[in-house]
Amino acid sequence: MANKCKVPCQQFQTCQDIVKGGCCVPVPREDVAYVTCTYRNTCIEKPDFLAVIDLDPCSPCYGQVINRLFMPNLGDELHSAGWITVCVCPDNSGTRWNKLIVPGLISSRIYVVDVGSRCHTPRLCKIIPPECVFWRCDKGYLNVPRQLPCGDVLIANLGDPAGNSKGGFVVLDGHNFELKGNWENECEAPQFGYEFWFQPCLDVLISSSGIAPKIAGYGFCPDDYKKGVFGRHIYVWNLSCRNIIQCIDLGEDSLPLSVKFLHNRNAAEGYVSCALSGVIYRFYKCQRDCWEVEEAICIPDKEVTGWIMPRMPAFIVDIVISPDDRFLYVSNWWHGDVRQYELTRGCKPRLVGQVFVGGSIVRCGPVAVCRDEELKCQPEPLVVKCRRVYGGPSRLQLSRDGRRLYVTTSFYSAWDRQFYPDMVREGAVLVLIDVDTERGGLCVNKDFLVDFGKEPCGPCLAKDIHFPCGDATTEVFS
Repeated sequence: MANKCKVPCQQFQTCQDIVKGGCCVPVPREDVAYVTCTYRNTCIEKPDFLAVIDLDPCSPCYGQVINRLFMPNLGDELHSAGWITVCVCPDNSGTRWNKLIVPGLISSRIYVVDVGSRCHTPRLCKIIPPECVFWRCDKGYLNVPRQLPCGDVLIANLGDPAGNSKGGFVVLDGHNFELKGNWENECEAPQFGYEFWFQPCLDVLISSSGIAPKIAGYGFCPDDYKKGVFGRHIYVWNLSCRNIIQCIDLGEDSLPLSVKFLHNRNAAEGYVSCALSGVIYRFYKCQRDCWEVEEAICIPDKEVTGWIMPRMPAFIVDIVISPDDRFLYVSNWWHGDVRQYELTRGCKPRLVGQVFVGGSIVRCGPVAVCRDEELKCQPEPLVVKCRRVYGGPSRLQLSRDGRRLYVTTSFYSAWDRQFYPDMVREGAVLVLIDVDTERGGLCVNKDFLVDFGKEPCGPCLAKDIHFPCGDATTEVFS
């Protein structure tokens, strides 16, 4: 039986209604993308870099890497990035974000990249060495950065300097980018950490769990089930007091990774995806002034042979909510599909779009599907511009108008090497999925492909995606 709503559903705007002061303004199209790229675990001894991708359809370099900002160190594993500081464009075409915070997941080094002065040729303007993070914060393995309402930068971490699991956040000063220390109050650090999202009007922040870095570095091991290795909680924080007010258990070995609030500033609800259970929960504030969760989506396992386990769960890496809060997008890294769910018709999301971008169950591969509750046959391998796509859909980014969904195929280099060795050898890709924003629906654009297997230094692994004009994972609340 489907779960019934416990609170009224949020009333959503249309894309055209994402406005300032109630008056419609044009939404600028993305003309450039910044993509974090790593060479770690590829057997290529080169530093990671930030790739600049030309997304202007009228440009002769459309869909190509037009610049590479190499980091000065090896082995950072650039994973996530986040914007800070808004500046108004001189042509009144919207706003641009002029600093990009790029932490190294493995090195715990923090890079501050200036893109405001030269968006096509960004430059490093500050580096915070890992020793500062280790000694001052007793933290390491930095992941998702986001700008707080006060202007400071909050960066979630996965562990301590030794690689043991330890959640929490480190803070950078929003003006001079000096490391200020830990954000949470003393003794408030949770056992696990990974990502977070917040709603300033509700004075709340919600963070997810992850895996102990020193265990994740060896790859995925089925024997780790039932050993408390994988996170199982989301944490509700008081944003101004910086303390945990609630801890919600999502089940053993659920591994909640991606967490997103709705964009509407008054919405007291959002979604969190669990990588290993294949469940996406809706969280919401109830009348008792506490937070609860209910199952919104459950992607079933597949019975398989030729894989690491007899059942393949839906490994959900990322979720993104459209700026109008109408659609939820899901990347299923192991199965290989990107899904679009409509959120407007009741609290139970409705699947309205699905495409396959690689994955482990493609036809003619080593994995055979014995029983599948959803598909009648295994999907065909994806080929775009004569290039076979290896890996699976991992990180997502949606354009401001909601019409273009960009997807990369690398999750984490150690796990890439384990599950998709062909991708490590051939390189990751960036693909474009066209979105039907009226009726719902997804279609892979066969005229667009960024092939990171053709990099001058050799094939690399591409991850996080951001646009200087704003995107669906930038803290812009309608």
